[in-house]
Amino acid sequence: MKKRYFKLAAFALTAILTVGLSGCGSNKSAGDNTNSDKQVKSESKLDEIKKKGKIVLGTSPDYPPYEFIKEENGKQTVVGFDIEIAKLIAKDLGVELEIKEMDFKGLLSALQAGSIDMVLAGMTPNEDRKKSVDFSNVYYTAVQKVVVRAEDKDKIKSIDDLKGKKVGVQKGAIQEEIAAKQMPNSEAKALSKISDITLALKTKKIDAAIIEEPVAKSNVSANSDLAISDINLKTEEAGSAVAFKKGNKELVDEVNKTIEKLIQDKTIDKLVTEATNLFESK
Repeated sequence: MKKRYFKLAAFALTAILTVGLSGCGSNKSAGDNTNSDKQVKSESKLDEIKKKGKIVLGTSPDYPPYEFIKEENGKQTVVGFDIEIAKLIAKDLGVELEIKEMDFKGLLSALQAGSIDMVLAGMTPNEDRKKSVDFSNVYYTAVQKVVVRAEDKDKIKSIDDLKGKKVGVQKGAIQEEIAAKQMPNSEAKALSKISDITLALKTKKIDAAIIEEPVAKSNVSANSDLAISDINLKTEEAGSAVAFKKGNKELVDEVNKTIEKLIQDKTIDKLVTEATNLFESK
């Protein structure tokens, strides 16, 4: 009997030790997985950008002087003050800048998909966009202007003069909202590019266009048959900001440091002037 009890006790002890050791092994494995998960999660977008050594900018180069195409040394190059700001952001982050061109309306989708890291495209940080992406602080503020054909400047002096007429706006931009709210009796024609809007105005497919002031001035300077109307729009001077995929606070904070510096030392004002002059010299 004693021998039997001894065998049973030994068997029970062996089972307990086996379970205990298995449990320890499981805990270690779980712990390793947890630590591994933490390591993966700890790499922020900022870390990722610095690790790969470049930041990818998405922009729509049809919005001078913010961004536009200019031939340099026989090559079509994206230039403008948005591009210069992006270069300075990349420099402060210690990485290279890669530029991807696309239609304005596709920028936020590309940002959310992760094919670009940030957007600089004269983009207004309105409430609707804030639902899907994060923004930096505003780096530049400009008012909106109405551009008309020079021959019509004396005929179109108020919003009432645009009743029943076609007004061009950039698709997906703040100007669409302005036209809908302030020109309900006009027909808004949304086009993808500012160059398309300018051409439509010149060829009389539209009667006027809502364009941000520095862009309007650049286009009027380059086209003697266009003029800026005396119409004053009640536009909120929301300004332009850099857009990022949501949840990248560290990256936004770093970019805000660069923006604050550029605003304080008046670099952005200088870049706007240089980009405007560059466009006018095309």
